[in-house]
Amino acid sequence: MRTTVKLTAAAAATAALALGLSACGTASDPGATSASGAADTSKPLVVAASPTPHADILNFVKKNLAEKAGLNLEVKEFTDYVLPNTATESGEVGANFFQHKPYLDDFNKKKGTHIVPVVNVELEPLGLYSSKAKDLKDIRSGQSIAIPNDTTNEGRALKLLADNGLITLKDGAGTDANLSDIKDAKGLTFKELEAATLPRALNDVDAAVINGNYAIEADLKPAQDALALEKADGNPYANFLAVKKGNERDPRVQKLAKLLNSPEVKEYIEDTYDGSIVPAFGAAG
Repeated sequence: MRTTVKLTAAAAATAALALGLSACGTASDPGATSASGAADTSKPLVVAASPTPHADILNFVKKNLAEKAGLNLEVKEFTDYVLPNTATESGEVGANFFQHKPYLDDFNKKKGTHIVPVVNVELEPLGLYSSKAKDLKDIRSGQSIAIPNDTTNEGRALKLLADNGLITLKDGAGTDANLSDIKDAKGLTFKELEAATLPRALNDVDAAVINGNYAIEADLKPAQDALALEKADGNPYANFLAVKKGNERDPRVQKLAKLLNSPEVKEYIEDTYDGSIVPAFGAAG
């Protein structure tokens, strides 16, 4: 695969937010509460995260910044897009870091959960990858493309394909677009798969639209290997720290939000991911 798009834009950092929540306790007793019924904020803050880059960023904070800030942080890794939110809703963990706003809105609506964003941290551009094609022009009629099967990432994938001329979407198709919103597939066929499985499907299809975190876990380099890559400017898919609604005033999350928007984390993201993931700091909403 060859480099066709180079991601250079990074969202400007904003002042750290004065945020907090009354979240859960330790990994062994995450729902511990005081006599008044409030969460015990003396316990470690347990944060659910997908491995890359979310857990990596959190572990950087834990190793280099948390102790000085007086934050006892524990990172709990999950490899799917469902359990981090259900664990946050149930109180198994106090917060999570893995998702963007369109996905969260859809999840809350479908699952009846009450998760809210706290602070934006980074953007993982969605990319089109292939183990067969070397350029977009090699994607032709009769070939197959795998895309994520969750509502928001499927719509996001279809927009990426449309923006690069591979398909045409119906007028008005938005972030929740699905295969029925394709006006002209230009002879392509599509395979809907769970997002985490897409890198493994590359040998079974002609191309696949893969989320940035899963691409990196599969040793793909989005800024170099993607045939097409989302632009960072004006992108609504920044990933953020999130908590259960009503838990907005825990000093542990206030500290973590500030650290996640710190100059040290900005430098870590830029140095570690070399444009494949970019800082996207500021208020999440």
